[in-house]
Amino acid sequence: MSEGFDEDGGGYDVDDWQRLAPFTGTVAVLDDVQRGAAVFALTDSGNPRPLEMELPQPVIWWEEDGEQAAVAVQAEAHDTADGETMEVLGLILPDGTGVVALLDDVDLVDDADPVWRRLVAEAVGDETGE
Repeated sequence: MSEGFDEDGGGYDVDDWQRLAPFTGTVAVLDDVQRGAAVFALTDSGNPRPLEMELPQPVIWWEEDGEQAAVAVQAEAHDTADGETMEVLGLILPDGTGVVALLDDVDLVDDADPVWRRLVAEAVGDETGE
């Protein structure tokens, strides 16, 4: 992800994730992503709006390879062509990578959650070669 989230590239550990700057109050556009303020910008959806959610928010993201610790820094609702609403999150992984996930694919947790803390520690340890 871009350095807009943090001067050191956006990574975090269990003690400093709260410094990640959330993108709130408006729907992101491409310029927001390019300058590193937002993780994503959806252009082919209807009725885009910010999703009311406290950010940054620790989450456990359930993806193909299993569970990963992340912090949600962006939350938007978008309507599809068939009239369904997608609740989309911009997540930052412990290494600073930005990813996009549906709210249905994450568990909201707090930073005391032992699984979230373990997943963050494992991710940080892998990056440092431990």
